[in-house]
Amino acid sequence: MITEPLLSSPKGGIRALFFIIANEALERLASFGLSTNMILYLTREYGMDAASGAQILFLYSAAGNFMPIIGAFLADTYVGRYPMIGFGCIASLLGMVLLWLTTIIPGARVPSCPQFSSGCNNDATTPQLLFLYFCLGLMSIGAGGIRSCSLAFGADQLSKRDSLKHAGILESFFSWYYVTSSASVFISMTCIVYIQDTMGWKVGFGVPVVLMILSTLSFFLASPIYVKPKAKASWLIGFARVLVASFRKRRIELSSLDTDELYHHRKGSALVVPSERIRFLNKACVIKNPEEDLMPDGRASDPWSLCTVDQVEELKALIKVIPIWSTGMLVSVNVCQNSFLLLQASTMNRHITSKFEIPAGSFYAFLLLSATMWIALYDRVIIPLASKITGKPTRVGLKQKIGIGVLVSAASMAVLAIIERVRREIAIREGISDIPDAVTHMSAMWLLPFYFLLGFSEAMNGVGLNEFFYTELPKSMSSVASNLFSIGLSAASLVASFIVSNVHGFISEANQESWVSSNINKGHYDYYYWLLSSLGFANFIYYLACSKAYGPCKGGQSGITGDVREGLIDDDDDVV
Repeated sequence: MITEPLLSSPKGGIRALFFIIANEALERLASFGLSTNMILYLTREYGMDAASGAQILFLYSAAGNFMPIIGAFLADTYVGRYPMIGFGCIASLLGMVLLWLTTIIPGARVPSCPQFSSGCNNDATTPQLLFLYFCLGLMSIGAGGIRSCSLAFGADQLSKRDSLKHAGILESFFSWYYVTSSASVFISMTCIVYIQDTMGWKVGFGVPVVLMILSTLSFFLASPIYVKPKAKASWLIGFARVLVASFRKRRIELSSLDTDELYHHRKGSALVVPSERIRFLNKACVIKNPEEDLMPDGRASDPWSLCTVDQVEELKALIKVIPIWSTGMLVSVNVCQNSFLLLQASTMNRHITSKFEIPAGSFYAFLLLSATMWIALYDRVIIPLASKITGKPTRVGLKQKIGIGVLVSAASMAVLAIIERVRREIAIREGISDIPDAVTHMSAMWLLPFYFLLGFSEAMNGVGLNEFFYTELPKSMSSVASNLFSIGLSAASLVASFIVSNVHGFISEANQESWVSSNINKGHYDYYYWLLSSLGFANFIYYLACSKAYGPCKGGQSGITGDVREGLIDDDDDVV
């Protein structure tokens, strides 16, 4: 049972965490409720073709995943976490309200016409598109403000006077944070999508607005009880200093013997000499003239000219994991194909009973269920069973886990290509190939094997990469480790947009029907999925090369939570 000082302290504590978790959960519920069905809104209400709508959503996803990095940097360095979350709430709410107004104001969108109809020549005007982009931009900026700081701001609310008690509460906070976030995404992909399909866009977009209002109120109502730490130097500043210092000292010749140089290191640090890899960066911590470079207390007189060995080694550690990090991008490209998957499901029989039909946008929830199921099976069934059979503790290695995820992701796209080919052949056989929104008799449940495999890939690759970052990077870089995966998602959305743009443009220039045509029955989405599958298998070969070049992992399978916990507890002592 949690007792003093967490409940009796005038600020912070458990009571503040409830408001922070509610704020994040409601924001995700609102934003994912809008984005899940957005491809249908763009194609039906703005007259866009499938490729153009998908590219807009890829860029929106990229911005939504990258903005938290900018938000974290600004919050840590300049404005603080509380103002950043507050700004994010207001920006998100404004963006959602304006987007909702497009469903109410007729002039904000093009006149309604049948989806992908060849006889509909209504195109969105430039002001209409700019207003739409402005709404999506505000929502991305708002998400960046909230998601960049919620987890760290929650950790700020806990007293650090009792380390053991703090560690237990912090671990519980992490668990509830991720549980509520995942539950919010699942509810948005089922309940809110169902409301949009049955009640229309006005009500369907109005519900997320109400949820975002509740999210904003939840955050600001608890303002008097929050602990509000001041901004301090960001890890990005530390990396920038190493690069600048190395460049300034580029003319220094490093000797072959480390003992010939005098290096600047933190007081009490175990790292007093830099490693030999990427030796150019070692120049950043070389002391040329102790009287000029150092202050009386031992600190650098100019941090942009002299860095510590720890700072140099942290940047080297980040550079070392980048190749393996890059292999996760193509896995994420496969995960962010929701727009095309939604169009595919909308042309299949989605009836469970004669009266109930699963919304096309809700099928993506099967990915969440599959990933959750595989994570639970891995931790609670597969590993204990393997340990019992072998008679000793058994775990799948980090790099093996990541590699399995890369391989299965490529295989899942091959399965999806086969499913799409069968669906297209059925549509042609039934004589509905010229009707873009016609529904075939093929059950949409045939998509479940794909989601089943892709969920397994996410359980292996997604979890494995996060575990890899936390294990391989120094403890002081826990915040960097938590952001690397989000940066990968952002980069994956840009790569996906690039692939779609080139596929659509190349095939169209050849005077052929685009693979990603607005008429899914006329296009060849199966070819597009085969392309992604081929890139995935090539990515697996690339991963094997990166894994071999990286060498053995320095961390074990345990201690992940401990690294995060210690990183947050010792955050005040970090120099970078």
